[in-house]
Amino acid sequence: MSAVLKRCTATATLNTGARIPLLGLGTWRSSKDNGYKAVLKAIEAGYRHIDSAAVCMNEQVIGRAIRDSQVPREELFVTTKLWSTQHRNPAGALEQSLQRLGLDYVDLFMMHWPLAFKTDRLKTKNVMIIPMDADKKPDVDTEWDHVKTWELMQQLPARGTTKAIGVSNCSIAHLQKILDSPENKIVPATNQIEAHPFLPQDEMLNFCRGKGILMEGYSPLGSDGAPFIDEPVIREIAKRYHVEPAQVLINWGLKRGYAVLPKSKTPERIVSNLQQFELSNEDFNRIHELAQERGPKRTHNPPWFSFD
Repeated sequence: MSAVLKRCTATATLNTGARIPLLGLGTWRSSKDNGYKAVLKAIEAGYRHIDSAAVCMNEQVIGRAIRDSQVPREELFVTTKLWSTQHRNPAGALEQSLQRLGLDYVDLFMMHWPLAFKTDRLKTKNVMIIPMDADKKPDVDTEWDHVKTWELMQQLPARGTTKAIGVSNCSIAHLQKILDSPENKIVPATNQIEAHPFLPQDEMLNFCRGKGILMEGYSPLGSDGAPFIDEPVIREIAKRYHVEPAQVLINWGLKRGYAVLPKSKTPERIVSNLQQFELSNEDFNRIHELAQERGPKRTHNPPWFSFD
């Protein structure tokens, strides 16, 4: 059987009322000329959701591609993220991101990680790094927590510099701590986390749905080198549908109803990743069984952070 392919135009409604395209372009490690060309090609192909982050140090090229695309700004959904060295001043960090992007606002500003780093030992003006302490370990700011950061971030939508605020890499416990805070007035619009068939995040997905938070999944292909496209079950299903294994992985996530953020710098893959088709329930469930059969696999597990 051949899949009926169509350009993905699926959207979801955030708890702010705004619409967000469910398929976005991830831009981690997309820098300089390659990053510019990838974003420009993506917008030309029909992507309307571009996901970026300050720490990736590619906001300048992303912003230039957005402007050069000639697509009206209001037709694009642009995300950037607060790095962990700037948790005590998210307003200033966002202003710096907007300057680098060359934009007046972003549609979504996320807390990249729910922990802060100290900066008093930094010997450089570049804060987009992981500061080290005297023992050469990440210099985590234990006197600050992500709830305090969230309390400051809540001021940003009223300033007009971002239309929504969200979080990334938060566990259920992290989210619950935000929601339980007496100073909390805004439920995070999103929680962007690693999600794929080997880390399906079922509990998180159900929690987010119950709280009106949209889950977003990064590394849907398994991060660097897209290792999950070589999984025999994925390749067998892709062969029957006459599609690419990457398309199977992306559409499995889309069928679950969360935002999927594949990353590519290859023009042909950027275009093919945008193609949506319907997986049968049988094939969808077969893919979902992989984590139970082989055990969960987290491809991004930094030593300075616990996902518990």
